[in-house]
Amino acid sequence: MRLVQISLDSVLVGQPLPFSIMGKDGVLLAKKSYVVKTRKDLTDIAERSGGLYIDETDSDTYQRALLDKFYGLVRDDKSLNEIVGVNMNNLTEAERRTQEDNRADWLDLQEQANTLLRDHNAVLFMGRLDRLHYQLNRRSTLNPDGTLFALMYLSGTDRRMYSATHAMLVSVMCGLAVREVLHWPPTIEAMLCKAALTMNVGMTDLQDRLARQSEPLTPTQRTVVNDHAEKSVELLMAMGITDAIWLDAVRGHHSQAPGPLNTKTPSQRLARVIQRADSFAARLAPRASRNPIAPAAAMKACYFDENSQIDDVGGALIKAVGIYPPGTYVRLTTEEIAIVVQRGVNTTMPKVAVVINRSGMPIVDPIVRDTSLSEYRILASVPHRDVKVQINLERLLTLTTGSNRPW
Repeated sequence: MRLVQISLDSVLVGQPLPFSIMGKDGVLLAKKSYVVKTRKDLTDIAERSGGLYIDETDSDTYQRALLDKFYGLVRDDKSLNEIVGVNMNNLTEAERRTQEDNRADWLDLQEQANTLLRDHNAVLFMGRLDRLHYQLNRRSTLNPDGTLFALMYLSGTDRRMYSATHAMLVSVMCGLAVREVLHWPPTIEAMLCKAALTMNVGMTDLQDRLARQSEPLTPTQRTVVNDHAEKSVELLMAMGITDAIWLDAVRGHHSQAPGPLNTKTPSQRLARVIQRADSFAARLAPRASRNPIAPAAAMKACYFDENSQIDDVGGALIKAVGIYPPGTYVRLTTEEIAIVVQRGVNTTMPKVAVVINRSGMPIVDPIVRDTSLSEYRILASVPHRDVKVQINLERLLTLTTGSNRPW
């Protein structure tokens, strides 16, 4: 039996357990269907046993891996005996992790985020949020370039679930900035990333509609936009979020408050990081009412604060993401058009994959270029709308691994 650690928030107090809970050493703490009566009881159990664990066979990842293998056998036209004989003992840990990560189900993650932000079910909300945050955190830790690539690309090309994609991108950018540059503790990083995921829960439907709306905002829509931060806080409280720092960060994530982070309260620090990442990501995204601006221009706007002074949060975001983030297009000195696949050793020299040659023809097998070499320097950003090629997202994601970043 393999054990998988779970968070306290994934256990619903007062509800029958959907699985048995064990301690770090595999000792049974609570059988399936047992009802944990209070949060304090749960905390006491976790502290005495070194955390809460479940059998891996009860985890979503485990079950999804089983389905992946099952569907794979069906697609490969395997015999009925082979299909019926599928069980999780046939999958190694490496196979499970490969399937969980390389399915690169970014469209599935979009759906998860979209459901999280639209279905305000207090019983399911925290579990959904923990699951989504876990998957984003794991991907951005194991392959930050691939994670940025997928979310930047989807943000630049897909307006169907704008609010969900935007929330995930902002959350990942915040996490990378505080993990790689500002070196905040993991617990604060997790709270920041979850706050970023939930910042716009009070206007998800309108945010999606505005991404497709070419007309100016109506007075009613303007009111919703102006009030959405407080509305988001009200919804989060109704769904069981009680942490004052988290709630205050969401409440203040649109406030423009320049100045050094060390002069701010904890919630103001979180709000400032979210505000700067939110502003940067919004500038990149296409909308029916306006065209996105070039990533380099968006980064420049992020680097300086409201008083035209260098912003320490903006600087951290640029260092973490790069002037030309993965998933964005650039033009090289060779007159080739390429898509960024890896951040480089500095913010202006990423690795790229050429998708259009100097004659303007699409390339079937992208050619990797290192823009730190003088012959392949970047001349300018290229908007997504100007690149008329259909890329293979899965193929290009394989080029995002093996980064030579110094951290």
